[in-house]
Amino acid sequence: MDILYLLIPISVLLVLLIVGVFGWAINNGQLDDLEREGGRIFEEVQGVDEGQSPTPGAVQESPTSR
Repeated sequence: MDILYLLIPISVLLVLLIVGVFGWAINNGQLDDLEREGGRIFEEVQGVDEGQSPTPGAVQESPTSR
């Protein structure tokens, strides 16, 4: 029963910490544009895989060897 004197204040501090981090995220714009972030995975990104072979073991021609 004495453990409750330790667990209850720790629980209250944890809840206050979580609420504080959530409030910080809202005030700093972390949750402003959720639709844009959800659609970002479908965008084509150019230049990320430069220098990597399209298939394992394939040799890719370098731009300077032409």
